[in-house]
Amino acid sequence: MKKIVAGFLTLLLFTLGLSVCLANGSDKAMGDLANSNSGHIKSATAITEVFGDGQKISVVALEYDTPIDTTKLKLSDFTVEGKNIIKIYANTKAEKSAKGVNGKYVILELATPMIAQKIEGDSQKSLNHDKKSEPKGMHGPELGTRPEKQPQKTLLVANITQVENIITAAGNIYYANSNMITSTKTINLVVDDFKQLVYTDPSYNNESLMYNLYVPKNYDPSKKYPLVLFIHDAGAVADDPTTTLTQGLGAVVWATPSEQAKHECFVLAPQYTTVIADDNSKTTEQMDITVDLLKELEKQYNIDTNRLYNTGQSMGGMTSIAMDIKHPDMFAASLLVACQWDAEKVIPMAKKNLWIVVSEGDNKAYPGMNAITDVLKNQGATVNYWNWSAESNAIEMKKNVNDMLKNKCNIYYIVFKNGNHRYTWQYAYAIDGIRDWLFSNKNSLE
Repeated sequence: MKKIVAGFLTLLLFTLGLSVCLANGSDKAMGDLANSNSGHIKSATAITEVFGDGQKISVVALEYDTPIDTTKLKLSDFTVEGKNIIKIYANTKAEKSAKGVNGKYVILELATPMIAQKIEGDSQKSLNHDKKSEPKGMHGPELGTRPEKQPQKTLLVANITQVENIITAAGNIYYANSNMITSTKTINLVVDDFKQLVYTDPSYNNESLMYNLYVPKNYDPSKKYPLVLFIHDAGAVADDPTTTLTQGLGAVVWATPSEQAKHECFVLAPQYTTVIADDNSKTTEQMDITVDLLKELEKQYNIDTNRLYNTGQSMGGMTSIAMDIKHPDMFAASLLVACQWDAEKVIPMAKKNLWIVVSEGDNKAYPGMNAITDVLKNQGATVNYWNWSAESNAIEMKKNVNDMLKNKCNIYYIVFKNGNHRYTWQYAYAIDGIRDWLFSNKNSLE
């Protein structure tokens, strides 16, 4: 009997051991299978777009070795480190699409929430400024200076993990994989469409100016084109010529496919390496070099001199004002964002077509533009003031613009509620109606 029990126990232990070995072997086999799936992903591409608060990765395109069944893809199939996936589908190209199709690329569209600059702390006091008061004791960046540190240029890469099984178009399973894939390719939408060039001005001892130029994709030398000049703020003073293109929408929005479809135009975005305008209402010769550059481009391309537009934020808006004072007949209209100037100097702008945007928490631009518009009204300008929420949706914003344009004026003045200085340009350039208004203006034919 004892021998029978002992034999049974031995057999039981052997069976259990064999089961454990088989289980471990199965787990290992499955693990090896999953890890082998990393070979199915051939590349990962990060696709960036520029938003009001800067350049961000908005899409990741994963290239597989065979077409993927788009109908079987789920948001939970992948994770992207630090990002939320809002849409997933397959495609035949590494690009966004309104509808997925079976293809070798899995497209992950990502959320890109705005990091808005709201009123903070004592800036709330600026809401109580008297409309006619002039800003006092302003101490902004000094004329001709360079930043102690260059603006940080973040390397935009995406880290992706396939956390659930996906199905190929042929019905095969590509198992979940714990290996993280890092993007090795980058496509910078719109930004990559600009040329980076350098202008040397013989009138200023061959001083140079870096600039970005967008040429319409279907440029026809026999056709005249408008041009938009965008001038960046002091925070974007840098040695990297693309800084002005990536810090916000001011430069690139005019070159987007949707905007070019409506208003085909050249876009000029200089990159300054020093501060060119200050709070004492002075500019450096870089402003005049910019004007010379514009005139040089008019010789190279068929640019319509009756449809030139200038715009800028903060330092760039101040420079635009200085240009309008010195060259009152050059630009058909100006979009002035989060800026100010000495109100006693703006009289030559009384007949200009201006659209002004500031935030009520901006303790320089808000009172500064109030003072400017008061002077211009005394010179015969007509001004239409409105107070908007910058965060209104597209339908509300369209209504705001239409309501404002019902009263024909040469100056439209918008104040954003609850925002501060940088907040203004995070939203101003995204308003379709304001951009449409800019292009509606044209200088009288000579």
